[in-house]
Amino acid sequence: MEPSIYQAPESEVVESSEQLYGSVEKGLAGDYDFSVSEILSEAWGKTKGSKLTIHIGYAIAFAVYIGAIAIMVGATFALGDSALFGILTQVLITAIGTPLMVGLFMLGLKRSVMSPISASEPLQYFHKTLPLLGLSIVATVFIMVGFLLLILPGIYLSFAYMFAGPLCAEKNMGVWDSLETSRKAITHRWFSFFGLFLLLGIINLIASIPLGLGLIWTLPMTSIAMGIAYRNMFGVEPQTQG
Repeated sequence: MEPSIYQAPESEVVESSEQLYGSVEKGLAGDYDFSVSEILSEAWGKTKGSKLTIHIGYAIAFAVYIGAIAIMVGATFALGDSALFGILTQVLITAIGTPLMVGLFMLGLKRSVMSPISASEPLQYFHKTLPLLGLSIVATVFIMVGFLLLILPGIYLSFAYMFAGPLCAEKNMGVWDSLETSRKAITHRWFSFFGLFLLLGIINLIASIPLGLGLIWTLPMTSIAMGIAYRNMFGVEPQTQG
């Protein structure tokens, strides 16, 4: 029996992550939704079942970072202090800290799309150390220059570069492309992004007052909220969702 000419064409059931969320192209064009209340509401809902994993991830990252600092301090006492050694120490600490921070961010990003998360996630991005280190150095220089130029440019860049590291790691972008993609996309909703970051800071500050017990909930929520914001702007790669 031949199909009826009145039959509606079959539609694709499975949507790509680009259709479900954002994409780099949409982010650069400012074509994305950014509702602070919706981001916080979704993030709060997704903390259930993820808090322990995220907190262990934070503990692992903290232990590795503190361990690296302890080694550097020990080396300073053993080899003697000097300006050159101080600069080298700071570079090495940044080289360790930046991949850890990106890994913590990826915990929230993966949870934002309900992908499986692992507490070892902060350790998974050391293969990106060189580009992430270069990115961190360039961003720091630009932000410092911005603060010297009437302060406001530095504040602007401090927030505009927030997603440069994840773009480098998750979308395999180069240093300059990561910085500029983050800056251009966030600029479209800079004040909304600033409001989200400020509100999350206030929430975590209040949560830390009663012996820090509230951070059990608010730290994972913060991580997931940042992942949601990134997801809505730039979408999520298939390997991140796997």
